[in-house]
Amino acid sequence: MTVLIDPPNWPGPRGLMWSHLVSDHSLEELHAFAVRLGVPERAFDRDHYDVPETVHARAVALGAEAVGSQELLRRLVAAGLRRRKRRPQPR
Repeated sequence: MTVLIDPPNWPGPRGLMWSHLVSDHSLEELHAFAVRLGVPERAFDRDHYDVPETVHARAVALGAEAVGSQELLRRLVAAGLRRRKRRPQPR
C-alpha cells in the first residue's frame, strides 16, 4: 500500500510544472492522502491527482514514494486502478 508521486515534468497552469499522485492499492488510500496533503478534490482526474511542483517535497515528507513516471504508470496499471480516457464513438 503506497502512494506514489512522479517528478514534476508536466507543464501546467500558473507556469508551474506538475506531478501525478497515485495509489498502488486503492482510490480510497489516494483520496485520504490527498486530504492530508491539502490537495483539492478538483485536482483529481480519473485515477490520479495533478499536483504542482510546490507540493512534491511535502508529499514525499508525508510518505509518498518518489518514482519515475514510467514506474508510476506500471504500478498503477498492475494495481488495476488505471482509468483511461474514453474516446468519442464515431457516428
